[in-house]
This record gives sequence, structure tokens and C-alpha cells, in this order.
Amino acid sequence: MHITRYTDYSLRVLIYLAAEGDRLATIQEIADSYDISKNHLMKVVHQLNKKGYIETIRGKKGGMRLNMKPADINIGILIRETEQDLSIVECFSGKNGCRITPVCGLKSMFGEALKAFLDVLDQYTLADVIQSQHRPQLMRLLQIA
Repeated sequence: MHITRYTDYSLRVLIYLAAEGDRLATIQEIADSYDISKNHLMKVVHQLNKKGYIETIRGKKGGMRLNMKPADINIGILIRETEQDLSIVECFSGKNGCRITPVCGLKSMFGEALKAFLDVLDQYTLADVIQSQHRPQLMRLLQIA
């Protein structure tokens, strides 16, 4: 299973905002902190706002922060909402051109593996990711004052 850059950046934004607490953060701060593209983050932030994960405040003193508690943000659900295609092999998609699909056992194996992958992620929240005992180190690594 490969997680797209979009999902990776979604997780990074949420981790950063969880580490920040209630203080507003900007896209530029997050981009600088992770050394990633501000343009990519703009799209991610827009979708996270639309989905209710974060709230954005416009204006000179604006920014963004989490719109829910880290313990209420389920990682498995986030992955499902940010990944556009969880088809790990061709036979999962609508454009299946594999001629052995009717007799191949791989589809059910990969289906089971994908379910197990998501089931594990369903057991975790953003609070588990940022673990309070590691928060000071996380803030230092992300250069959060």
C-alpha cells in the first residue's frame, strides 16, 4: 500500500496543528517546518477545512488550527477520506484489463491485506500520533516556538 503525497501532507498538517495547540498557524509556517511546497499545502488545507478537520481564519492575524480534538481524529477514516484510490492492484479498479481475474486468488488476498491495513489504522487517532510525552521533542523538530 502506498500513501499519496496528498495524504502524507494531510497528516503532517494535522500533526503540526496538534502540536501547536490552540495557537493559529499559517501554511507558510507548516511548509517551512517540513520543507515542503506551500502550493501543495494550500490544496490540502482547503480540503481539510472543507472536511471539518481544521478551521481557517482569514485576515492579517489569521491562520488555522484544529477544529476537533486530536483524540477525535481517526487515522483510518482520514486515510479513506484523503486517498482517492485504494485499489492496490488493477483488478480492484473499474479499468481491470487483467485476463486472469476470474480465477486469480490474488484479488481476495490483497483485499484482505487492505482491510487489515485499514483496520489497524482505525485503532489510532491523531492523539496517538503526537503522544504527549513526545510533544516537546515534536515541537523542537518542527521548530515551533
